[in-house]
Amino acid sequence: MSHSTRHPLHNSLVKQLIFIDEKRVELQDQYKANAPNQERNHPFFDNYVNEVEKFLGEFDQQAHSSLPKVFIGSRVSVVFEEDNFEDQFTIGFPEQSDPDRGYISVLSPLGRQLLLRSLDEVVPVSTPNGETRVVIRKIDFKDYQ
Repeated sequence: MSHSTRHPLHNSLVKQLIFIDEKRVELQDQYKANAPNQERNHPFFDNYVNEVEKFLGEFDQQAHSSLPKVFIGSRVSVVFEEDNFEDQFTIGFPEQSDPDRGYISVLSPLGRQLLLRSLDEVVPVSTPNGETRVVIRKIDFKDYQ
């Protein structure tokens, strides 16, 4: 099998890794400015890069109509446990954020807490309105750059 033509998901994730590498200091500064005090020294982008590299190392072009984890560029369907309300968000870099259209920053409280979570995982989420729990029902990759 020729590897000269890569799956669009593979190509997008490689571009993300390059972008993060080039903007690491700026992104880490933005993370620290937005994260709660107890998380400010968390290696947020290092963990993300490690997970993406692991995923790419095991990448199977035939098996990716949906994703096992939430990556940047994912459209995530979640169900809020308290009222069974379902919503969708696309997780992007800060400059791509447009909450009115469902695009949230990876550095927003919800985006930060959903990143790298798995399909069907119950995620406790802290929001400005308090604590809640969401269940991840679907993860699709939506390359919107």
